[in-house]
Order: sequence, then C-alpha cells, then structure tokens
Amino acid sequence: MSIMSFPDRGNWGKSAWRGNCSGHVYKELFERLKPGVFVDPMVGSGTSVEVAKEMGIEAYGLDLHSGFNAVRDSILLAVGKPADLCISHPPYGAMIVYSGNVWGKADPNDLSRCPSDEDFHEKMQLVLMNQREATNSGGYYGTIIGDWRRKGVYTSYQAEMIARMPKGELAAVIIKAQHNCTSDRKTYGLMKLPHILHEYILLWQKKAVPVLLMLRDLAHQQYSRLTGTWKNIVKCILMELGGKSDLSAIYQEIEKSAPDKLASNPHWKAKIRQTLNQNEDLFRPVATGVWAIA
Repeated sequence: MSIMSFPDRGNWGKSAWRGNCSGHVYKELFERLKPGVFVDPMVGSGTSVEVAKEMGIEAYGLDLHSGFNAVRDSILLAVGKPADLCISHPPYGAMIVYSGNVWGKADPNDLSRCPSDEDFHEKMQLVLMNQREATNSGGYYGTIIGDWRRKGVYTSYQAEMIARMPKGELAAVIIKAQHNCTSDRKTYGLMKLPHILHEYILLWQKKAVPVLLMLRDLAHQQYSRLTGTWKNIVKCILMELGGKSDLSAIYQEIEKSAPDKLASNPHWKAKIRQTLNQNEDLFRPVATGVWAIA
C-alpha cells in the first residue's frame, strides 16, 4: 500500500527519543521487501534494528551519536558487507536539534545543525549516494523524511531528494501519517493552510550501474532540468510580451524576472539566444533579432 498509518509506535526503541518512527513501519517494509541484510546509518534509539532482529534479519545500526558520520564515513566499509535494504531516518532540517539536546554534546556534523536548507540538501544527497553504494544491485535504499513549514516558507525535503537522485532508480513514494507530534499540543491561531500531518518513505532500487556512470546520468539529469527551466523562462517572457518580441526586450524582462538564474550564469544572454535557436518547436524567428512563440 502507498499509505501507512500506525498510531501505536510499538515497544521497540525508546519512546522518549524525539522523532522516533513507529516500529510497525519497519515491520511492514521488512515483510514486503524481505531483506537478508538490513542497515540503518542513522539508527537513533535503535527501533529499526530491534524490529529487524526480532524478525530474524541480519541488521546493523550506525549513528553519529556512536561515532559514525554518514556524510563522511563509508557505510559499506563500516558494515563490511552490502545490504539488501539500507534506510535512513535523518533529522528534518533543524525541526528537532539532536546533538546537545536529545543526545550528547553539540556536534557540527549533526544534520539537524546544518546552517541552511541548501547545506542539508547537499549533505543528504551524499548520504543517499553513500547508502546506494552500501546496497546490493537489485536491493533497496531510501529514507524516511518529512517536510517543514516555518515562518511562512514550505520546504519540501522529499521533493529535493527525489530531484537529486537517479530518477531511473526511484521505486516508491509511500505516505506515512504522523501521530503523537509535539506540534499536536500547540495552538497556532488562525492558519489558512493545514498542519503537516504526514511524512514520506522514499525507496530507490539500485541498478547494476557503476558509480561513475551513475554520476554521469545524474549530471545529465540536472543539466536537462536546467535546460528545461531556461526554455520555460524564455517562453513565459515571450508570452508576457504578447507572443513576439525583439531580443533587447527579452533580455530586459528576463533580467528583471530571473536575477538568481542570471547570477549563476554570466553568459546568460548567449544562453537565451541558444535556447531560442535550438528549440524550433517552441520558438521561431520572424525578423532579424525578433522572435515569436512557434
């Protein structure tokens, strides 16, 4: 099923550990995927490993609080063998700060202490690639993650993770209902938008592709996203200009509308001309330096 809801977390792990996932979630995944070897590189209070061992699955739990850094250290080397299933349950950004609060002293390597969402996104991509490398071909790797809204800004961690990993390996997106959250006991006054009452379980199935080829495919995937974004920007500007315009007006409007995009590309005017010239199905020249929507 693509939706899970377990109000009872079970007697696995420690109920006092904030953000602890219900053991029934892992039990459901183990029953469906039937791993021989399971690894959790962010084991927290140990819920996932306790469930796995109870079901007779060979299981390994690693965590920053016990000296393992999934951003820096190889999961495969730490365990000594590849997994059939490798699932992490990271912090949801700084929603709950773990080191120095839930356990031990403040640790700069703690993902809940990332200085920005972008830093968290980049580090989690590395963690997922680390998990992929620690997984058998044909096995599954993935994560349990929630989104976060604060100060009117909605951050979709799951969408960012999907965008940064091989799209050809994405196997499932399961929605998991959240229960017994600290936020449930708070009053927020008048809110136009609903509280976030769900998380996601993201699963990828590893293909027999070497790391270098996987990285090449990821680079092509990101390039395709960027190229598609440029096409849409140019087309939107032409639509605003009545469907036809000269290059100078297109440059002027794009400079006003997409400053972030331009800051990352000093050759943006050449990129606009390239976009116009290479997409005959979208754009057509009607005179020298004048373009229209095809």
